[in-house]
Amino acid sequence: MNEIRVTLPQPSVSYPIKIQKGLLEHVGKEVSEMTTSRRVAVITDKNVDLHYGDQVKRKLTDEGFVVSMIVLEPGEQTKTFSVMSTVYSQLIEAGLTRSDVIVALGGGVVGDIAGFAAASYLRGVSFVQIPTSLLAQVDSSVGGKVGVDLPEGKNLVGAFYHPDKVLIDPLVLDTLTDHYFADGMAEVIKYGCIQDSSFFMKLAELKTRQAVMTEIESIVSRCCEIKRKLVQQDEKDKGMRMLLNFGHTLGHAIEAFYHYESITHGHAVAIGMATLTEISERQGLTEAGTTKELRRVLKTHQLPAELADLTDYDAILPYVKNDKKQLKNKLHVVLLEKMGNAVIHQTDGDFFESLTLGGQKP
Repeated sequence: MNEIRVTLPQPSVSYPIKIQKGLLEHVGKEVSEMTTSRRVAVITDKNVDLHYGDQVKRKLTDEGFVVSMIVLEPGEQTKTFSVMSTVYSQLIEAGLTRSDVIVALGGGVVGDIAGFAAASYLRGVSFVQIPTSLLAQVDSSVGGKVGVDLPEGKNLVGAFYHPDKVLIDPLVLDTLTDHYFADGMAEVIKYGCIQDSSFFMKLAELKTRQAVMTEIESIVSRCCEIKRKLVQQDEKDKGMRMLLNFGHTLGHAIEAFYHYESITHGHAVAIGMATLTEISERQGLTEAGTTKELRRVLKTHQLPAELADLTDYDAILPYVKNDKKQLKNKLHVVLLEKMGNAVIHQTDGDFFESLTLGGQKP
């Protein structure tokens, strides 16, 4: 047998996450600093375009960029291969080359689609994340995970492809509905659960959306800092980065079962966090009282802790087997030993068995 080994240097990945109220006003200069090209494709959705599309296009045009706007339908149902085909066609029509830039202007769905387009179009072009939802600002815009959904489950096709910059303007959160602001708070609460009990207690003290917004820059910064640390330890999500998936194994299954329509991501994750913690607490894997504490904070921030119809779990749990966090045919579930201290627990589908009875066993 002849064996030839290919060895390539792995370039380091480094990019800034800038967090500042009013930063959207400087988007043209921020993009200009990272490229000599003067062609940009902005991928957004109809809702975000209505609020911020003209502003971003104007700021980029003022810096001499030729700007193409690709405006998608909002919602998780847009994260499909059929939509990606349309996006690629519009990038070609815009004349985008490998030296040009894609800007993701929107929430997590837009960021995933634009990032996947950037990773795959012409085998890779530069892109900038401008997250406009709280969920995207604290989570999905950082770390390089991009991709689309399949009928069998969420984010089953994608890539690790990092942006060149993440530009976070907390002022854009003012146009979010209360529902989607709460959606983002589920991910914020997650960070306190897995890594920082003091941060979790701070969130417990912020009783309203207005109270959260008074602290929003420090809140977003703390979440991004925790994620940065975990991503740097484990970029490809096979070890410590899995801690970021607390609540997501069950949450993604819930989303898929309801076809990404009636329960949004953050609400599904909130249910997942509370339900898994209740199961693990009853099994003696989690410190007593943790579930009660978590449920209280979820309620404070207008988030659910359980499904409206627990009998739906009979049909939901088959989706868990398609979870992308399976390694070597074992499911890796993130549990809390106690508040602020998460661990990866290797198990199988039997861990969720009690849910098929319409709720946890007494």
